[in-house]
Amino acid sequence: MKIFEIFWDYRDYFLKGLEFTLLLAAISVVGGFIVGILISLLRMSRWSILRFIGTAWVEILRGTPMIVQLFIVHYGLATTFNIKFTPFESGSITLILNSSAYLAEIFRAGIQGVDKGQTEAARSLGMSGGMTMRYIILPQALKSVLPAIGNEFVTIIKESSIVYVIGLAEIMYQTNTIITITYDGMTPYLVAALMYFILTFTLSKILNKLERKLSNRDKR
Repeated sequence: MKIFEIFWDYRDYFLKGLEFTLLLAAISVVGGFIVGILISLLRMSRWSILRFIGTAWVEILRGTPMIVQLFIVHYGLATTFNIKFTPFESGSITLILNSSAYLAEIFRAGIQGVDKGQTEAARSLGMSGGMTMRYIILPQALKSVLPAIGNEFVTIIKESSIVYVIGLAEIMYQTNTIITITYDGMTPYLVAALMYFILTFTLSKILNKLERKLSNRDKR
């Protein structure tokens, strides 16, 4: 079939794009996870100024298109403040910021879903607020929202394709390069779609297996 011929003939392009896509997704997932937890804690802070900062972060990033955020990071900061990033750095920063807003709400829902008795019991044992959150609340909250976190990770992989517009040589950028070489406006896109499907399908299966493993461990 032509789809396999195109993939094989231009495999170096596709594999190079796959390498950038996986690296970008991995960095964005880890960064978004860390920043998301911090923002969720700001959203639940006892101080109103911190709650305001956390709320503004979530609402602004969820209420604006990612491509606008990408252009602000890559072009806006460079032209206004002379802060210049490479396409890879701009793509990573934008994906981290965007995903952190969605993950923050997922973490907040998980933390608020933990029984308050758990907090009271930990504090009665002499644990500080920070220790209670770190050792008692967060582990339970993360376990309960694992499916939602997995869905967000899959979304990050798919939305990473947007960074091709600033010249990062990920899957979509390489696909467009192949189209200009072959004048075939369909087959390279089908190869790209198949590659994204394999990535997201595989990740979903891994996360489902991890979820079942954690669930079975809780039943013991």
